[in-house]
Amino acid sequence: MILFPNAKINIGLNIIEKRPDGFHNIETLFYPIGLSDILEVNKSNKLDFKNTGLIVENKKPDLNLCYKAYQILNDDYDLGPINIHLHKIIPFGAGIGGGSADATFTLKLLNSLFDLKLSNPQLQQYAERIGSDCSFFILNKPAFATEKGNILNEIDLNLNGYFLVLIHPGIHVNTAIAYSNVTPKQPEKKLIELINTPIEKWKGKVVNDFEKSVFKNHPELKGIKEELYARGALYASMSGSGSAVYGIFKDEINLKQIFNRHFVWSEWL
Repeated sequence: MILFPNAKINIGLNIIEKRPDGFHNIETLFYPIGLSDILEVNKSNKLDFKNTGLIVENKKPDLNLCYKAYQILNDDYDLGPINIHLHKIIPFGAGIGGGSADATFTLKLLNSLFDLKLSNPQLQQYAERIGSDCSFFILNKPAFATEKGNILNEIDLNLNGYFLVLIHPGIHVNTAIAYSNVTPKQPEKKLIELINTPIEKWKGKVVNDFEKSVFKNHPELKGIKEELYARGALYASMSGSGSAVYGIFKDEINLKQIFNRHFVWSEWL
């Protein structure tokens, strides 16, 4: 069985407060995009994992989130051995949820492959055990996320007809360090209210709290955002803690020559 785990972008990201458990309460909007990996899972005589496409050197298979998803379900349902083939296209460390999507789509594939009949809420509970944003990919629809990013409320936001350009320069931003460089605070205006205004009004108001410190340490990312605005983006932002930066345009635009040293993905939303 084959599925195509897709990435997402964060539209706005406010870091509200640090929690007693060491995590942070946030508010952000998750929006799915078409950039995707290829995931194949089949029953097998032995447990096996194959990674093609983008590969992390020296990464043990049992540390992969797809394996973790399998182990969580196998503990409860004794699934037996499987073969996992993950072809990576979504860049690593981009802040667009590639690993989370792979893990969550593994849960969905196993649910179908072994006819577990798990409901979406049940799958979301399993996904949340893997990562805070994993449960988003069960329904895979625009959602306003709060607390650790695991409390989701679907939102009626439709960006159909806009053109997305996403740039990943290959810079790795450590998420834990990124959080440590941000002082949590209540935003002046709730993100959910700002999102409900026309996209032309988002610039300078719908903000990502990570950008200030991350741009200071990686000025190239700030330059990418500024270039996207210079090229006519209605709205541009870093996604998550980085390092992917995206722009939303009214019309189609080709920026591959401008950012020819970087990974570039574009699509009509």
